[in-house]
Amino acid sequence: MEPENLHKMRHSLSHLLAAAVLEFYPDAKLAIGPAIDTGFYYDFEFSSPVSDKDLGKIEQKMRELLKKGLTFEKKNISEKEAKKLFANNPYKLELIADIEKEGGQPTIYTSGDFTDLCAGPHISNTKEIPAGSFKLERIAGAYWRGNEKNKMLTRIYGLAFESKEKLEEYEKMMVEAEKRDHRKLAKDLNLFMISEQVGKGLPLWLPNGAFIRHQLEQYMYDKETAHDYKYVVTPVLTHKGLYEKSGHLEHYHNDMYSPINIEGEDYYLKPMNCPHHHMIYNHTSLSYRDLPLRLAEAGLVHRFERSGVLTGLIRARCFTQNDSHIYCAKKDLKNELLGVMSLFKEVYEEFKITDYWYRLSLPDFSNAEKYGDIGNKKMWDEAGQVAEEVLKELGVKYVVGSGEASFYGPKIDVQIKNAIGKEDTIATAQIDFYSAGRFDLEFTNEKGEKEKPVIIHRAIMGSFDRFFAFLTEQTAGNFPLWLSPVQIKIIPVRENHNDYAKKVAEELKVVGVRVDFDDSDEGMGKKIRAGKNSKVPYMLVIGDKEIESGELALEIRDGTQQKITLEKLKTKLQSEISERQ
Repeated sequence: MEPENLHKMRHSLSHLLAAAVLEFYPDAKLAIGPAIDTGFYYDFEFSSPVSDKDLGKIEQKMRELLKKGLTFEKKNISEKEAKKLFANNPYKLELIADIEKEGGQPTIYTSGDFTDLCAGPHISNTKEIPAGSFKLERIAGAYWRGNEKNKMLTRIYGLAFESKEKLEEYEKMMVEAEKRDHRKLAKDLNLFMISEQVGKGLPLWLPNGAFIRHQLEQYMYDKETAHDYKYVVTPVLTHKGLYEKSGHLEHYHNDMYSPINIEGEDYYLKPMNCPHHHMIYNHTSLSYRDLPLRLAEAGLVHRFERSGVLTGLIRARCFTQNDSHIYCAKKDLKNELLGVMSLFKEVYEEFKITDYWYRLSLPDFSNAEKYGDIGNKKMWDEAGQVAEEVLKELGVKYVVGSGEASFYGPKIDVQIKNAIGKEDTIATAQIDFYSAGRFDLEFTNEKGEKEKPVIIHRAIMGSFDRFFAFLTEQTAGNFPLWLSPVQIKIIPVRENHNDYAKKVAEELKVVGVRVDFDDSDEGMGKKIRAGKNSKVPYMLVIGDKEIESGELALEIRDGTQQKITLEKLKTKLQSEISERQ
């Protein structure tokens, strides 16, 4: 089925859903019902609570309506007719008012006895919907128009795909995705926690998770310093004047926390590291010999994410960015951006990340409030052209996203699919011709003249938090050996095996292997299950045979076993750790 036809089918199913709901709840008020990536939904205002238990009867009614072979008839009507038709529905009246403001004309679609305000498009007849290709999924709350100041509505979600087989395939994927959800694995593996007493979206890192995160930060520190990045540290609290200067208070204030008044002056929790790096750039006078200057930071930032979108570490209210700002002459911009893209490739290859692509994020000039210096279209065009030249020169897969640019410039976003197949932005590189003017950033060029640098904002891992979540889901918690908090678990069969097992553990520790020596009073079976449940890469069970033969029975996380001497085991683990296997 063509994407356009699938979209029409999903949209038509949202109308069938609304029609079915009205059969059981005739006083329900209808809001909106669009098609989405996995199916459709419709928002309702009910006079009495509706729960997931009610979905079965609503879905059955949809199937009955579908069998009738209903058509979808479009009709253009006047604003007066539309207001009369939907006089008792405040949500439709608000939508009609919006159509009126935009100078459009209301359209309605009728299928059977059901009529809805809708721009379409729809399929011609419900017979076009394949049998078994849809089902109602769940109920959730949703604010009208996504604004928490508006009324909370009831949203009914439905799944819809090209065929019954595609629907079943998606459902199987969702079962696997649930197992891989980083929030579930966080509980199983003691990675991080969210405490309501601390606050929504404010993660607390537990020892295992904190260890892995530190390894990621150290990995990027080593990688970036090897590429001539200079690390800095900046505060999380900043005077409002800095964000007035940067433009964040003008363009980004909705995503910032309310100010904190300190001795009569307003301070903000830091949402971005870039203004602070600009201040460091201006700390000394620089010449062309000092450029490019690559400032890097593992920078903790706080952003106001609405509670409804918080998703573990993927969408949180505080997180640490793998951030850097590269200051260079305009003539060197392309080479520097090529260097950034090369670093992306280098890091992702080492993490075995292959299924990713790029999005060239450009401005939508019809939304002028979103962007700084919107009048300087030449600046935006030039920056966007360089970004596209780099993508084409590298021959990489990319798409163009209008309206996705930052307020200070176009960017190249790294796009991936998460465990449930949803597209996410994992990292970004942004070109900024804007900030140097606002911060009076300059350097002395080869002619002895003052010149403004161009700035590349880039984050290879994006935020360490989101990258951690992505890595957790992609590996299903089976972290590579070099990242695992415990690399090998050693279990003596009985107490008289403890001394030999302890000797093995100590020799492995000496060569840098992280060992869990389990001589607890628990039964051996329970110890082995605990090791498997915690997804330890390797286990050794040591008994009489191992002591007598000098050969160890190495159990690998994938269920296979291997006989190996202690010396060969040390070499094997050291090699795998150093090569980050």
